[in-house]
Amino acid sequence: MGSYIDIDSHDGRRFRAYQAVPAQGSGPGLVLLQEIFGINGTMRAMADRFAEEGYVVLVPDLFWRMKPGVDLGYSEADFNEALGYNEKLDLDLAIADIGSTLAALRALPMQPGKVGAIGYCLGGKLAMLAAARLDLDCATSYYGVGLDAYIDEVPRIRCPMLFHFAGNDAFCPPDARERLLQAFAQNPRIAAHVYPGCDHAFATPERPHYDKPAATMAYSRTVALLRHVLGPIHDLDALWERHCYYEFATRDVDAIMPTMVAQPYVNHVPTMTGGVGHDQLKRFYNYHFVDANPADTRLIPVSRTIGADRIVDEFVFCATHDREIDWLLPGLEPTGKYFEVPMLAVVCFRGDKLYNEHIYWDQASVLVQIGVLDPTGLPVAGIQTAKKMIDETLPSNTLMRNWQSSEGKPV
Repeated sequence: MGSYIDIDSHDGRRFRAYQAVPAQGSGPGLVLLQEIFGINGTMRAMADRFAEEGYVVLVPDLFWRMKPGVDLGYSEADFNEALGYNEKLDLDLAIADIGSTLAALRALPMQPGKVGAIGYCLGGKLAMLAAARLDLDCATSYYGVGLDAYIDEVPRIRCPMLFHFAGNDAFCPPDARERLLQAFAQNPRIAAHVYPGCDHAFATPERPHYDKPAATMAYSRTVALLRHVLGPIHDLDALWERHCYYEFATRDVDAIMPTMVAQPYVNHVPTMTGGVGHDQLKRFYNYHFVDANPADTRLIPVSRTIGADRIVDEFVFCATHDREIDWLLPGLEPTGKYFEVPMLAVVCFRGDKLYNEHIYWDQASVLVQIGVLDPTGLPVAGIQTAKKMIDETLPSNTLMRNWQSSEGKPV
């Protein structure tokens, strides 16, 4: 997605930065600050990802004064080479180069708004120093190394800032982290999160300590900060409504796919049906979802929670099992039985497009209602689960054999 541009340094020289621009051609600015491995594939992919979110992104080459164009992987040899660059880096000059990058970013015609910074590892330390010394609108630090050596700069952080710490990070041991957290608590602009059980570089997919759940949570928190301070703000409710309209009302797969990113995925959790990537998902929609939904399908909305980058939609799915429903009841011949089941959709967006959907429901309830599962002696219920979702005054605890044993006891 990206390309390289030249940036004028404060001392009359030039260095390169990787640039990624959103599809719409403009947006708020974001500077990504590298790990010790230079502008490698991981940093370029991350820049492209934030461009997909709607940001104009620059990744400056912070090792250019030693060796321009450092692009290392994560092998032992590359790691040792990267450590050498890290040890020789002049942090004050690096901050000056970040300042030059900010000036170049603000001068770009496609960047009309505010500017933030996000850094990883070495970049996490530089993000903190940049927030304290430069004119930033917000900043995020991922597992910054050696932050405690600059704890005196914490009060000078003047913009909203977010810190992500790995619970088991040897580069930021618990005692150092606690000192930092105490200092952060004195600055109302700062928020910090610790991810237990995670190690350094938990947000880098190519590294052995990558932890997808923690990385996903940290990413959502980062996007929430960016949206709040920088924008852009998208109407996720309207985007989701349009997507569902094409799925269930017009049943138009060619209209569904443009509502999603280039490589989306859908996972119906109980049956593990859906698709990963454009082609597999379009195949799924075409042949196993849109026309597999019964003629009388309807959704009863119950609640909707809208966040910075996702929607949590609670609804009741109602239909008659008049055909084989591949995604919901794969392999089961039509029974002609009507059913209602509560469902939960967690829908993640990138920018103004859907990125993924995780859909949950109680499969046992559906199986009971269509008559293929005998509920006798089992802690499962049929249509009652949907009815109680709508009407909370219906009886609770009817499946609990011991419920009556607490009758009349002190509460």
